[in-house]
Amino acid sequence: MNIHDRPHVVIVGAGFGGLYAARSLKDADVRITVIDRRNYHLFQPLLYQVATAGLSPADIAYPIRSVLNRQKNTRVFLAEATSIDVNARKVILQDGETGYDYLILAAGACHSYFGHPEWEIYAPGLKGVDDALEIRRRILLAFEKAEREMDEVRRRALLTFVIVGGGPTGVELAGAIGEIACQVMVGDFRAINPQDARIILIEAGPRVLPSFPEDLSTKAEASLKRLSVDVRKNSPVTTIQPNAVVIGDEYIPAATVLWAAGVAASPLARSLRVPLDRAGRVLVEPDLSIPGHPEVFVIGDLAAFVHQGGCLLPGLAPVAIQQGRHAALNILRRCRGLPSEAFRYVDRGTLATIGRAAAVANFGTVKLSGFLAWIAWIFIHIFFLIGFRNRFIVLFEWAWAYVTWHRSARLITGGSNRISHVSL
Repeated sequence: MNIHDRPHVVIVGAGFGGLYAARSLKDADVRITVIDRRNYHLFQPLLYQVATAGLSPADIAYPIRSVLNRQKNTRVFLAEATSIDVNARKVILQDGETGYDYLILAAGACHSYFGHPEWEIYAPGLKGVDDALEIRRRILLAFEKAEREMDEVRRRALLTFVIVGGGPTGVELAGAIGEIACQVMVGDFRAINPQDARIILIEAGPRVLPSFPEDLSTKAEASLKRLSVDVRKNSPVTTIQPNAVVIGDEYIPAATVLWAAGVAASPLARSLRVPLDRAGRVLVEPDLSIPGHPEVFVIGDLAAFVHQGGCLLPGLAPVAIQQGRHAALNILRRCRGLPSEAFRYVDRGTLATIGRAAAVANFGTVKLSGFLAWIAWIFIHIFFLIGFRNRFIVLFEWAWAYVTWHRSARLITGGSNRISHVSL
C-alpha cells in the first residue's frame, strides 16, 4: 500500500498518553503525525525537582524527534493546535491545518484558579519548564533579598513561602522547600538563618493527599512537620494579593506564593462540541472515543472517564499511558473492521515524596511510607523517564545528593520575562 493511502492517525500532544499511543502504532500500517507546541517530551512528575533546584531541566526533558526517530511511519510537527473540526476531520493549527482519519487528542490541562485568573501572576503554578524555572527563581531570590533586608517585618515576609493545594504537587513542593531551608542552605548566609523560613501548605479539604488512604495522608503530614512545614487543613484561600495570602480573616504576608490547587482541561476540548464536565474535560465513551465520532479518541488529563465504578480516573501518568496504548489498540481494531473495546484502568499504585528519603506509596494491599517508599518512588520514576541518558543522570544526581546533601550547583537564579513579586 502506498504510504499516502494508509490511514492517517494524528496525535495532538506528546505527553505520556500521546507518546505511548505513537509508540504502540510503530509497526502498524498507518501514517502518524504527532503535533506538539514544544519539541520535547516533559516528565512532569519530576518538574517540582527542577522548581526546587533538585534537577536541571535537561534531566527531565527529551526531544520528541529523538524518541520517535526510529518509527518510519511517524513524523513530528512543532505547532500549536487551536481547534478541531470533527465534521471535516481536520486539526486547525495556528499556521495551517492537517486532516486525519483517526485522531487521538492528548492535549493535557492547564492551571485553574477557580474563577480568579488574576491570582496567576502572584501565585504561579507548575505545568512546564518555564513555570519551574520561575518558581525556582522566586524561591532563591526570596532568600537572597532577605539577606539584605534590614526591616524585620519585611524579612519575615520574604522568608514566608505559601503553597496552595495539598495534593501530590503541593506536598512535594512544600517538602522540597523545607529541605532546602532546613538542610541544604544551612551555613550559606550570614544575616539570616534559612531554618527560620516559614513554609505554609494550605489545603481546603480535611487532609493532605486526599487521593491516598487516610493513614498515608497522616504519615505524609507528619513528615512535612518534621521539615517545619505548617500544614493548614480545612482552609480555603479567599484572596491572593501581591506578597500576601488571605485565608478567611487571616492575612499572611508572603513574598512567595505557589499554586498547586487545581487544573482545567485544554480549551481544545470545547471545539469538539461534545459534553464536558465542570473542569472542561471531555466525557468520553467507554472506549475513549467521543459521542458521535468513533474515530476521535480523547485521553489523559483531557478525558473524563467515569465508566469504571462511577468515579473519575485521576490525572496521573499511568492513566494517560494506559489510555494512550488502548486508543492505539482501538484504532488498529477499527482499521481491521473490528469494533472498539472498552477501556479498563489497572491501578498499579500511587506515590508522593516528602523531601529526602521520605515518601508514601499506595499499591492497593501494600502501603509503604518513609525510606522504602522513597526508594520505590525513585526507581519507578527512573523507569518511566524517556532516554537512557536521562535515567542515568537522574539516578546519579539523587545518589550524590543523598550522600552529600549537595544541590548547590543548581541554587542559581536566572532572568525571567515574568513580573517578580518577591520585592516588598
